[in-house]
Amino acid sequence: MGGTFPVVAPEAAPPRQRAVIAVASNKGGVGKTTVTANLAIYLRALHEELPVAVVGLDDQSILDRMFRLGPEGAPPLTLKHGWAEHSLDRVLRLGQFGIHWVPPPRDTEPLKARAEDPRTLQRILAHTHFSGLVLIDTKGDLEALTRNALVAADLVIIPVADRASLEEAGNVFDGIERLSPASSKGRVLFTLVDRRTRVDAQGRDLHDRLVAEAEERGWPRFVTYLSRSPRVEALNSAGGRPGSVLHQARGTAVHRQLRELAEEVGKLLDLGATPRRPAPPAERAEPHGRSVSLKGFLLRGLSGGRRS
Repeated sequence: MGGTFPVVAPEAAPPRQRAVIAVASNKGGVGKTTVTANLAIYLRALHEELPVAVVGLDDQSILDRMFRLGPEGAPPLTLKHGWAEHSLDRVLRLGQFGIHWVPPPRDTEPLKARAEDPRTLQRILAHTHFSGLVLIDTKGDLEALTRNALVAADLVIIPVADRASLEEAGNVFDGIERLSPASSKGRVLFTLVDRRTRVDAQGRDLHDRLVAEAEERGWPRFVTYLSRSPRVEALNSAGGRPGSVLHQARGTAVHRQLRELAEEVGKLLDLGATPRRPAPPAERAEPHGRSVSLKGFLLRGLSGGRRS
């Protein structure tokens, strides 16, 4: 089960954020960080007036490398400092694509000792003067930091890529129920989907089987799923800086699917209308901090995703 989940009553003071999204699974390799980072970029593009921030509860460097502006180097302030100060005000930084992010600590183990109360992160966010949308990338476990994310979130995205991660999704739903009784914040997102392989006599592929089993268990799920894509995998591993699907995988199925996922999330969280056909940018814009028109650059990325 990944630990004992105490029942946590909601606190009286509401958070300042427009909404908080956690991406959680206690199985690695299902695309949690890829979903978190790219969904943040798509939401920022679709809701251009809404600030978006990403917080990683892991000590991996993917989010750091993706959103950092300027040369690589040890940041003076990380999530560790924000946790100690009970506010992210001094550690939130504006990064690539207009996304705010928090530099991860080199080691998250010390944070766990300060996260035994699963409402800690909720309090930290409530004391942070950030009025936008916060996405939280969790570790592949259900320990103290992940439990904090489950309590703080208004929506928990649970990636499922195979049968093992489907079984582990049950533990996440159980954790949500124990931490936030009667909450319906959990929702399955099928990832790394390959529709080519048939797995039973009825001719169903693995995705169809997993969907059927999730529905049998009564789990809410996104209509959208994310396909397996060698191009997207290359964006994460080919160079020093992970690439954005929005801008570097245009024309792929995943490009279109991520937009559809962002639109679903926007409706669930009542983030407002999204552009039907983005207008072409008035100014030329380039990635990685050289943009003269961030809005134009983001909208240009959205306009290339209508092919499958």
